[in-house]
Formats: sequence, structure tokens, C-alpha cells
Amino acid sequence: MANKAGEDEASAPSQRRTLDPRVVASRERVLAAALDLMTETGLGGLTIDDVSKRSGVAKTTIYRHWPNRTALIIDTCLQMTDGDEDPPDTGSIEGDAKAILTELAELLFTARWSSITPSIVDAAERDPKIAEVHGRLQRWHAAPLRAALERAVHRGEISADADLSAIAAALRGPLYFRRWFSREPIDENFLDLIIQSVLAGCRQGDTCPAGYATSPTT
Repeated sequence: MANKAGEDEASAPSQRRTLDPRVVASRERVLAAALDLMTETGLGGLTIDDVSKRSGVAKTTIYRHWPNRTALIIDTCLQMTDGDEDPPDTGSIEGDAKAILTELAELLFTARWSSITPSIVDAAERDPKIAEVHGRLQRWHAAPLRAALERAVHRGEISADADLSAIAAALRGPLYFRRWFSREPIDENFLDLIIQSVLAGCRQGDTCPAGYATSPTT
């Protein structure tokens, strides 16, 4: 009997936490509307009034779910996870990197997060909470390449003392530069140049270029 009572007590909180489908639906409408508005105006142009009008959800309801505008922005930003988390396995780091960077290049010109990211970077300079979310998004987007590099180390393609974070940044960074700064095309020749240049000195038995290898302990 005691066990049965304990089971009932344990299941009760779970039942209480079950959300009303109408609540779930209203939250989804608000997040979808906020994402649409952020795509159109960036973070700076997002207001609760506009989200309410776009979603058809009353402001009072929105504030019950999110205490302020920043909280809504954070939740909306965390929806921006286009792409494949699992890195492709082509059998070589060159092939893996090419597949991952090709997908990234496509997303940089088609995914909604690519048009929102500049305003997130701007807001992150002044708001630590936005900065934390921006960091989480970047780690999420970097995860496939990081995993592919770790696999390359295990396969013996890359030196074990290589700084994988630096290599990942060197591979991805030029794509961001062309998308948001120079606005030049990101074509296959450009991707091949980046991959060959970055990986050339990080082979097993080679010395990684400055900045790509970890500093020896002194």
C-alpha cells in the first residue's frame, strides 16, 4: 500500500505539469510570430505589441508565458537550429569538412537565422543574457564540424595536439566574413581553398601552423 501511495504521489506532479493543448498552441503561435518579425526587422524591431498582433495572442497571455521582451527573444532565438547535428562520415576529414561547409554555405543564404544573427551579435554586446544565447547557438552550429575533427584525430588524420576549436574557427570564419562583411559569393573553389589551406599543416606528424596547435606546457 505504501508503494502504491508513493507511486500516486510521484505521478501527480507529472500530471499537473501536462500542458493544456491550447496553451501549447498559443505559445507556438507567439514564437512563430516573433521569429517572423525578427527575420523582417532584427531584434531591435521586435515589440510585444507587434507579436500580439501577428500571432493573434493577447499581450496579457504573452506576458504570462514570458515576463519580458528579452525572455521572448531568448526563447525565439533558441528555435533557430536549422541544419544537421550529426556530422557526415565520408571517410576523410576533407570530405567531412566539405560536406559540412557546403551545408553551412547554403544555410547562410537561406536559413532565417542568417538574417537575424547580425542583430543578435549587436544585442549580445550589451545584454549578457543575449550573449549567453548567442554562445549556445554558435556551439550548436559548430558541433558537427567539431565532431568531424575529433573523428579525424581518432583516425590519425590530424595531429593529436591540434587545437580543434581554432581549426573549426579557421574553417567556418571565412564563410561568415563573406556572408556578412564582404558579401562575396561562397562557391566550391572558395570552400576548397579554405579546407586545403587550413588542414594542410595539421596532418599527423606535421606541425600545425601558429594558432592551430595547443601551446606546450612549460
